[in-house]
Amino acid sequence: MNQEKRNIIFDRLAVAIPEPKTELQYATVFELLVAVVLSAQATDKSVNKATVSLFAKANTPEAILLLGEQALKSHIKTIGLFNTKAANIIKLCQQLIDAHKSEVPRTREALETLPGVGRKTANVVLNTAFGFPTIAVDTHIFRVSNRTRVARGKTVLEVEKKLDKYVPKCHKIDAHHLLILHGRYTCTARKPRCGSCVLEDLCESTEKTLV
Repeated sequence: MNQEKRNIIFDRLAVAIPEPKTELQYATVFELLVAVVLSAQATDKSVNKATVSLFAKANTPEAILLLGEQALKSHIKTIGLFNTKAANIIKLCQQLIDAHKSEVPRTREALETLPGVGRKTANVVLNTAFGFPTIAVDTHIFRVSNRTRVARGKTVLEVEKKLDKYVPKCHKIDAHHLLILHGRYTCTARKPRCGSCVLEDLCESTEKTLV
């Protein structure tokens, strides 16, 4: 795929999705961080159902530590891997207090030192909370990038690096959510809605479902 076609693809996505943003519900950067940690191998909808009650009771590092790990588990028990996630969030809260004065750090390096936070989670926080042009490659972005041929790669890091190279500068900040939302609602895993896709004539997939 040439760069001219990539530019048109992101122009079209920006028109089709005029307000690209996360579907996780949060009011503070800390709430976003916790929600993203919980969202690993879980849907945004399931996370939102759990955090609405959690954040009503505890939405700061200090408050969650006061709540305790067992009570935290009771709030997030409907989310996959909740035992591991609860333990990580407790440790994460303590580290934020001890090392960052309870503030969420604004660098990938510092974020990735937090328990339960990897490169993808750090990129989401940097992009969504702080407006950095980072792209966190989840299953949707990995699928869309490879299927359309916008940025092909065998690993998420390879796809991330290619997207960083190929996404037009004017769309860098929104690219993360443009690709996620396109993958979630149009370029779906099992039955992509190719017939109603704004990228149908540009997509280089060899397995289109034009229905």
